[in-house]
Amino acid sequence: MTAGLRLFFRIVDSAMLLYWAASFAACLGLVTLPAAAMYDGYGTQMVDAWNWSFLPLDIAFAMTGLWSVRLHRQQDPRWRGLAIVSLVLTMCAGGMAIAFWVLAGDFNWSWWLPNLILLLLPLLWLPRLLASNDEGRPSESTGQVQ
Repeated sequence: MTAGLRLFFRIVDSAMLLYWAASFAACLGLVTLPAAAMYDGYGTQMVDAWNWSFLPLDIAFAMTGLWSVRLHRQQDPRWRGLAIVSLVLTMCAGGMAIAFWVLAGDFNWSWWLPNLILLLLPLLWLPRLLASNDEGRPSESTGQVQ
């Protein structure tokens, strides 16, 4: 696992878990999130339901990403498969959010930028992970190095 991928997982996945922890705390009335800092439509039933629909996907990509880092640290070759799953789920989450904002006609950098990161940054690592074998060596067909 490259240092960049490890850093990506640690930052993005931890940030996603913190986002959902803050969302849960807000639902429980423990904190108040300023509407101005939230997505357009925050506090409306339909848009909030749309946001919460991402919970399983976001938790899945965050947990598989962090788990892959742990497995890599333990030199367990299963890290690669989990990393691939995490990166694909991350791209799905980012792509779905961007598609929603496009269809809604809403452009706000504070929400677009994080979701573009989720959509596009996995493309830095996915091709190399898919082309390498479990030990990170290039597969015979591609010659690419992880």
